[in-house]
Amino acid sequence: MPNGSLEEWLHHDANNQSGEKHLNILQRVDILVDVAYALDYLHSHGAAPIVHSDLKPSNVLLDADMVAHVGDFGLARFLAEGCSSSQLATSSMGFRGTIGYAPPEYGAGNIVSTHGDVYSYGILVLEIITGRRPTDNTFESVSGIRNYVEMALNSNVMGIINMELIEELENDCATVYGPSSSNRRLDSLISLLKLALLCSLVTPSTRMATKEIIKELHIIKNALIGNRGEGSR
Repeated sequence: MPNGSLEEWLHHDANNQSGEKHLNILQRVDILVDVAYALDYLHSHGAAPIVHSDLKPSNVLLDADMVAHVGDFGLARFLAEGCSSSQLATSSMGFRGTIGYAPPEYGAGNIVSTHGDVYSYGILVLEIITGRRPTDNTFESVSGIRNYVEMALNSNVMGIINMELIEELENDCATVYGPSSSNRRLDSLISLLKLALLCSLVTPSTRMATKEIIKELHIIKNALIGNRGEGSR
């Protein structure tokens, strides 16, 4: 894809491209909407549900218009007829997915689930907003990025948001739009973090369905742009 992967945009410093690639808040929301629609298609709109099993930034590819596409189906599985969300794996592949993004129930290597994709999506949202990989050493003492965000959400949310997004909030305050625009953007970021926590609950059946994720994302996007239409796309 012309614009590479989401990984390169979130962690461009690793490729010595600091300052060349930047995603604003609305672009990040648009990417999350695209990925949610992709998952909804895989889970609900084919002949049989398909579980991607390895959703992460390096598998989210961006085309010339910055539209996101989900790629790399090397671990994908069709669910058997009659299985709407999960089934026992029949292969001996063991652990499926990537550490940090794979849901806790995949640890035994015997569950394939659309709920698992939703968990990975939740972690992806957290990474997009915090700018930190789920395997970051910062999270070792708090048992993962999800716990880190959950603990900080009500007391130190500004301390966990990616610095590029913080700068965007600060720049908003300095424009003619003033604090109201900055507050709207901050509220949208908090809503995204809360959405991510609901997607990454420990119990698979309690996680959000893709249709509900899409609905919530559109609410967040419309609030972000001040209900002035459908945004950049």
